[in-house]
Amino acid sequence: MTGTERGIWLDGATHRDDLATFTERVLRLDDAAVIRFRQRSAGQLVAWAATRFDVLASRVVGGRVKPADMAVGADALAAGLAAMAPDGHVEPGFAMDSAWRGALPPEAGFVHLDDVPARVVLDLAERGGTLAKEHSSAHGPPVSLLDQDVMDVSADEDSVAIPMRCVFALTAMGFVPTSVSEDEIVRVRAHPSWLRIDARFGSVYRRRGAPAVVLR
Repeated sequence: MTGTERGIWLDGATHRDDLATFTERVLRLDDAAVIRFRQRSAGQLVAWAATRFDVLASRVVGGRVKPADMAVGADALAAGLAAMAPDGHVEPGFAMDSAWRGALPPEAGFVHLDDVPARVVLDLAERGGTLAKEHSSAHGPPVSLLDQDVMDVSADEDSVAIPMRCVFALTAMGFVPTSVSEDEIVRVRAHPSWLRIDARFGSVYRRRGAPAVVLR
């Protein structure tokens, strides 16, 4: 690490490309988006973004961030990633910690409920996209469609309903490959307060309970 006091240090071009793709997808959903970074462990950091679906998206990459919890503008981050230094240092732009709204999910306490074929998620997204085109307004898909539960996943005593907004978030962020094999899965986990869905290229999180407290 250099003597720079603040920034992101990535472990090579592959992690830079992964984070750049994540940032590009975030900007497609909101050109004024903020991305929050947290150091997860030695050698790993997590990028978080709020999507327009009231669902959090996250991606883990190899590297370090200083300070260990930092929010930055997605547009400035994209420019910094394009100009990454040979030592992996990325200039993230101005701190925007005050622009981040809401708490992040906990790192621990999630229980694996079940695995769902990725093909099912893509099919649901396709059908939902067709309905969204038919019924959307200038404000996007109707809330009734976003809140519609499209899948129930359970294990033992715990059960969660997956709303369409989680499916849309997964596909809008490109976390599920558009061409998948029959054995490609997404993994559904639950916490008393959060639903988590892990796909090949990232994870989405949704508060369990009243929609009004999703990101608060």
